[in-house]
Amino acid sequence: MSQHRRRASARQVRRKRTAVAAVFAGTVALGAGVGVWASADGGGTERRNAPRAVSDEGAVGAPSGAARAGTPTPGRSYPLSPAPRTIPAVRSHTPARGPGWRPRKGERVVVADGRLADEGRLVAGELGLTYAGEGDGARAGDVRLALAGSGNAESYTLTVRGGRVEITGPADAGVFYGTRTLKQEVHDGGTAPEGVVRDRPAKPVRGFMLDIARKPFGEDWIEDRIRELGDLKFNELGLHFSDDQAFRIESGTHPEIVSKDHLTKAQVRRIVALAASRHITVVPEIDSPGHLGAVLAAHPELQLRNASGVATRGAIDISKDGSAKIVDDLLDEYAGLFPGGRWHLGGDEYQALAASDPQAAYPQLAAAARRAHGSGGTVADLATDWLDDRADTVRAHDRTLRAWNDGFFRSASAQPAGDLQVAYWTGKEIGARQPVEYLSAGRRVLNYNDEFLYYVLGQPQTFVYPTGQRIYQQWTPRVLRGTTAVPARYDGQILGGSFAVWCDYANAQTEAQVAAGIRMPLRATAQKLWDPRTPALSWADFGKLADRLG
Repeated sequence: MSQHRRRASARQVRRKRTAVAAVFAGTVALGAGVGVWASADGGGTERRNAPRAVSDEGAVGAPSGAARAGTPTPGRSYPLSPAPRTIPAVRSHTPARGPGWRPRKGERVVVADGRLADEGRLVAGELGLTYAGEGDGARAGDVRLALAGSGNAESYTLTVRGGRVEITGPADAGVFYGTRTLKQEVHDGGTAPEGVVRDRPAKPVRGFMLDIARKPFGEDWIEDRIRELGDLKFNELGLHFSDDQAFRIESGTHPEIVSKDHLTKAQVRRIVALAASRHITVVPEIDSPGHLGAVLAAHPELQLRNASGVATRGAIDISKDGSAKIVDDLLDEYAGLFPGGRWHLGGDEYQALAASDPQAAYPQLAAAARRAHGSGGTVADLATDWLDDRADTVRAHDRTLRAWNDGFFRSASAQPAGDLQVAYWTGKEIGARQPVEYLSAGRRVLNYNDEFLYYVLGQPQTFVYPTGQRIYQQWTPRVLRGTTAVPARYDGQILGGSFAVWCDYANAQTEAQVAAGIRMPLRATAQKLWDPRTPALSWADFGKLADRLG
């Protein structure tokens, strides 16, 4: 071989080595070869259209042994890690130099405390790992979950270092949210970046409310939403299951009121159990004294009638003892079905109060009000008594209570109990009160702003389907009414908020259309309840991230 050909051959070898090194470096930096994206229930089944696990041997350009991605390589130089890309975005990430971590077959999830077994099994199934129970997490590739620290029970720390992952939090809820972040990191780019995430929510109530009374939603659809909500770090699902159109949950105390298309108690228990596994509280609502049409259809003797004997739609006659009994029977019954610590009493749109002169229009209510409050007693006072009495019934079951803002009447001399939280949804009610009136009185408030957070099927009246972009760019939890935020000094009294689906025109959309329509609004709401500050990503980039995360 001539000297010239030997030099050419040497150059070819160098070029090949350089090319191989470049492929390896790219694989390490980008985390190529995402692990199995398993079913959300941890069953290990592979989701359609999800990236497949790639073994060390099968990955294109992947090294073997200690040099693989997710394991530190002696002498290897890495750039500082990028911040994770998740929904909602993490509040703090301290970057570090290292390959990060990605799931590989045979690697484990271990827990330092048996109370984290459910979280461990779930994330192991989702990432295609082995759940190994309690352990120290010292093996390369391990994901370790532990209870540690103090403070916000929903806070967590996620550390990626030395080829391992550790997620800690003061309580299991925070550790669970750390696993959601890890899951999204892997789903986004295949690799959880090196460094430390410290994260916590801005608001303790992050909810989604569903009207199943006007439109029956199937158990499977509701459970799919629960999985979606859990991954987005929502912690509440409201179920409005009684209204004029239907009563949608099986009843043992009053089976006569239940609509043909309804959820059985066994189905509800499964829904509640799945929600609990995602640290989501199911909040039931039996709205009264209005919106009781389905109950009254079976009990016409309790229907409210005006002075002319004309029935008032959906309204129960709160002057009758039988009215309180049937509603209290239901409240007591369902307290056992929904063990979470929160309850929605409703209280809105009692049509007797829409009359120009309620006392004249409903003399039986006026008489009952005078018996309770003296000669100056009003129908508004009687409606306030009704709300307080129902609160007493539910309070006996150790629940935190809320009611719609138009169930609090300025004209009433009687005032609702001080522990009732205000679910503020509208400024359109008769005698509308600004949110500051409730806040300045010391009440705690939940944001259901109907101009941003109400998805009303058929878009009746002035409602339009909300967009994720508008929520993302213009709404915060302090924007309780319209588009104007209340003063910052009240921020601590605003517990959070809820995106709501109302089904005024039940057939306007199918279940699938509702799921698609609320997809981006839910993600935008999750972002702003977790961190109300101006997001780092543009709306366009947020949408692209949502598409990658699924």
